[in-house]
Amino acid sequence: MNRIFEWATWIFDPLNRFYEHEKVHRKISVLLVLFFIFSLLVIELKRRALLPDALARVVPGNHFYAIGGAFTVILVLEVISLIFVLPCSFSRSVGKQFEILSLILMRNAFKELSHFQEPVTFAGNEQGVLHILSDGFGAVVIFGLLGVYYFLQRKCGEKGDHIEDLYSFVAAKKGIALLLLTAFLFMGIQALYATVLGDAHGDFFHDFYTLLIITDILLVLVAQCFHPTFYSVFRNSGFALSTMIIRFALVAPVYYNVLLGLAAIGLAILMHLISMYLFPER
Repeated sequence: MNRIFEWATWIFDPLNRFYEHEKVHRKISVLLVLFFIFSLLVIELKRRALLPDALARVVPGNHFYAIGGAFTVILVLEVISLIFVLPCSFSRSVGKQFEILSLILMRNAFKELSHFQEPVTFAGNEQGVLHILSDGFGAVVIFGLLGVYYFLQRKCGEKGDHIEDLYSFVAAKKGIALLLLTAFLFMGIQALYATVLGDAHGDFFHDFYTLLIITDILLVLVAQCFHPTFYSVFRNSGFALSTMIIRFALVAPVYYNVLLGLAAIGLAILMHLISMYLFPER
């Protein structure tokens, strides 16, 4: 097992340093801007019937699709960041999932524009405007509650989780993160390939979140191997339950998705409050 832990650390740490480097983030930001402009140009060429037929079949004819595409790229980057956060504290990785949920709700608000005709009018789009308001305000409220969550996390901390073999525990989580990163890249490439071919497919973020729930449960069980106390197991299980509610929020219809998202982050905040004031010695 020690050899496996060493290999996991040897592979994970350089990848993490590379992805989190400031220069890499700057280059990605520039590429994102270029991608957005390129998407607008391609869509405009489609509207003017200047694209080959094979390409025109897969390119949308609404400029607002470029916004959804840009937010999809941002989500991909945030999910990769989440995977690299997994070896950190359990509550920190859960917070990252709430960041992704708020981004998904914001993306849903902008994606609703793709159903509007150009130029945009209010008449005939009343239902769509309500959906935008619901997802947009829901994203902002969850973003605000996320600030409360991180504030409580800083106050609560992870002081009580004393683990004898901390290196092996963190290395085990790094190995799980590497497997999850491989699965995410495979699912993303598969979805991109289906999009290029014009085949119908669901949002692969939803499928990945199902895998993420399984991963959270696995992390709870791994943590129990190194720190088998009732307090830690129950606390981590409570955070895992909040991520499961996030999964329901992603597949729920408009309005219900916001309510489920608020319930999920409310549960996580409640878990922190109980830990702080009812179990301070922990």
